[in-house]
Amino acid sequence: MSDGPSPRPDLPPRIRRPWSSSSRAVPRVVVRPIQEFMHREASSGIVLGIAALLALIWANLDYAGYYDFWHTRVEIGIGPFALRDTLVHVVNDGLMALFFFVIGLEIKREIAVGELRERRAAMLPLFAAIGGMVVPALLYVAFVGGGEGANGWGVPIATDIAFALGVLALLGSRIPMQLKVLLLGVAVIDDIGAILVIAIFYSGGIDLGWVLLAILGLVAVAVARRVHVTSTGVYVALGIAVWLCTRESGLHATIAGVALGLLTPAVPFQAGDAVSDAARRIADVTSDDHDDPDEDEREWRTLARLSHDAISPLARAEYALHPWTSYVVLPLFALANVGVVLESQAIVDAVSSTVGLGIMFGLVLGKPLGILVGAYIAVRTGLAVLPERIGWMHVAGMGCLAGIGFTVSLFVTTLAFDEGSGLATPATIAVLIASILAGALGATILRTASRPNDAPDEA
Repeated sequence: MSDGPSPRPDLPPRIRRPWSSSSRAVPRVVVRPIQEFMHREASSGIVLGIAALLALIWANLDYAGYYDFWHTRVEIGIGPFALRDTLVHVVNDGLMALFFFVIGLEIKREIAVGELRERRAAMLPLFAAIGGMVVPALLYVAFVGGGEGANGWGVPIATDIAFALGVLALLGSRIPMQLKVLLLGVAVIDDIGAILVIAIFYSGGIDLGWVLLAILGLVAVAVARRVHVTSTGVYVALGIAVWLCTRESGLHATIAGVALGLLTPAVPFQAGDAVSDAARRIADVTSDDHDDPDEDEREWRTLARLSHDAISPLARAEYALHPWTSYVVLPLFALANVGVVLESQAIVDAVSSTVGLGIMFGLVLGKPLGILVGAYIAVRTGLAVLPERIGWMHVAGMGCLAGIGFTVSLFVTTLAFDEGSGLATPATIAVLIASILAGALGATILRTASRPNDAPDEA
């Protein structure tokens, strides 16, 4: 995922600073350090890790209380229009739709203006990502075979980009910037694969009527975009309608978030140079000498609207939602789903069961092996070349970091295994162990492959 909003730019001396930028004690000691922490690349992974640790502590101190809390029945709405479900499903089906919406935005950005825009540049992450999905799935099937656990083959194919980028950030300037770009490309294609797997293999019985209504909602979004409707409220209302229809259709509700993200325009409604011309003209006709300070209100409102439309809807949505998904939605997801009792027998069962072994070998071994094989095929066939400063040891280390499945792996675990099956707990423990091992192995390989200050940590 992206790193979130950039720091506030330098402002002219006459511009009044907000309270958070003042020299008062609370902003200086509390607010600004928090803002700086949130702008760091590793911060979202740290918060997610803390939430997972809290879930484990809570569940091991009082599992009954933990279970009862997250399975509390909640009702959202009025009368016949109310949605009734458990709190954990509100998080997994509702709030996680926002997370997948942001994933859809990032996929759209990479396809429109990022690393996946040019075919040759996309070949290396494409082949690496495909290998990084196929090999873990095959390893899982090799361990599990048929039976009840076979449905979990989708668990080890995912990558948690927040944790993976966090480990890269902790390694600092010794890691070439090109490796981060390659990891982002692999993660985006990995996300596309995970989304397709969820939509095709982990959805319930499909109600075509509701699917048609969801498609009509997406068409309405596309038409509104085509006729240059800029009201956020219109798109929010249509997005909620699409989510509800998708939820009722049998497809997993998070698919609606991805589809809406892919439909979000990556091009501003207003050209930047046109808005700059308008800003200069408005500056010429306004004055600071009015008795009424709001006499030029109409001009400033026009400039505010034009400035708003000079930023693409995709960028605006990412800027608005990234802090919420990174620091609220994903931590809540971890709190609601990571809580398992870590008794010695439970850990033994996880690391000795075929499901647990399939997940661990798939993430720790299958991911780097698949990414290496896929990347080698792309380079060997001449479809792609390794970026400058990147060697095969870097690709292997990056592949290990891609084995940090965590968020999406845990999410697929909730879809693949029913709570009463007895497989959800060992699968969750296996994901946690594998993610830790993959992160440690990837960091060790990358430290060995890279020299300090080998490449400046530049944007």
